[in-house]
Amino acid sequence: YMKKYSLALVGATGLVGRTAIKVLEEFSLPLSKIVFFASEKSAGSKIKFNNDEYIVKELTDTSFDEGFDFAIFSAGSDVAKHFAPIAVSKGCTVVDNSSAFRMESNIPLVVPEVNSSELSNHHGIIANPNCSTIQAVVPLKVLDDKYTIKRIVYSTYQAVSGAGQKGVADLQNGLKGEEPKKFPYQIVNNCIPHIDVFLENGYTKEEMKMINETRKILNKPELKITATAVRVPVINSHSESINVEFEKDFDLKDLINSLKNANGIIVTDDPSKNIYPLATRASGHNEVFVGRIRRDESVESGINFWVVADNIRKGAATNAIQIVKKLIEIDK
Repeated sequence: YMKKYSLALVGATGLVGRTAIKVLEEFSLPLSKIVFFASEKSAGSKIKFNNDEYIVKELTDTSFDEGFDFAIFSAGSDVAKHFAPIAVSKGCTVVDNSSAFRMESNIPLVVPEVNSSELSNHHGIIANPNCSTIQAVVPLKVLDDKYTIKRIVYSTYQAVSGAGQKGVADLQNGLKGEEPKKFPYQIVNNCIPHIDVFLENGYTKEEMKMINETRKILNKPELKITATAVRVPVINSHSESINVEFEKDFDLKDLINSLKNANGIIVTDDPSKNIYPLATRASGHNEVFVGRIRRDESVESGINFWVVADNIRKGAATNAIQIVKKLIEIDK
C-alpha cells in the first residue's frame, strides 16, 4: 500500500511546463491524479503524459476546488500572486517557479540538495529559486560548509530559453535575419549584458536576484556577493564563471573530492583532455556540472570554477519536482 497524491501543473503549455511533464514521467511519483492548467489561450489543447492524453484546462478561481495535494506553478509572478493563495486556501501545497514569493521571509526558498530542511517549515507555499541561482548554490553550499565563503563574484552566460519560448524564437528567427521581438537587440552574434530590468543601483533585476537569493539559501544575509548576468546566443543551459574567496585555507584535491562526492553534482574537469562542462552536454540532464576548478592566485584563499546546468530542468522544472518528491518523502 502506497499513498497516492494529486498534482496540478499550472502553466503546463509553456517551456518550463512542457519540460516538467517530461521530468514527471522520468521521476514517476506516486500520483493518483494529474491536471494540467494554462491560460484561456492554451486551454483545450492536448497534452500527452505517460501515454495518456489530457485536455489542458483554463486556470480560474475555482480550479482548486476539487482539491489537490500539490501544485507546481510555472506561469509567472502575476498568476502566482493571484492563484497560489487560492490553492493554499483549498489545502494544496504550492511550489512556485516565479519570483513572486522568493524573498518573503516566511516562505522557504529551496534547492533540495542544499536546504531541504527548510521544507518542514512551510505555510503552503515553497519558492523555487531563479535558474542561475539554483545551479550556483549546489556547489557553493558544499564549499561553504567546508571552507566558509567570504565573497562571491558571479559572471553568467545565460541561454535564450531562460527568457521562455519568445527568447528561443529570437535566436532562431535572428539566424534567418529577422528582427528581435523579446530582447532589446539581436542575440545572434551577440552577448547582451542585460537580463530583466535595470534597477536604481545600476544592476539588473537578474543580478540582484542572484545576490539576494544566494544569501537567503545559504542563510548568510550579509555575504559579500556581486554579479554580472549576460544573455548569450545559446539555446539551452546556463554557464557561469564563479569566483569564491574563503575564510579558511583548502587543499585543492580535497576541495575537488568534496564536490565529486556531493549530491547532484558531476565534476567534469580534465584540462589535459579538454574536458570541462559544456552547455551542449548539460542539456537534458538534471545534475549540475562543475569544472575548470583552480586556485585564484590573486587572493589568500580563493578558487575559480565553471558551472553549467540545464536551466529549464535543474534551473526550474526538475528542482520543483525534486521539492515535491521531498515533500512526499517527509509525508511518509
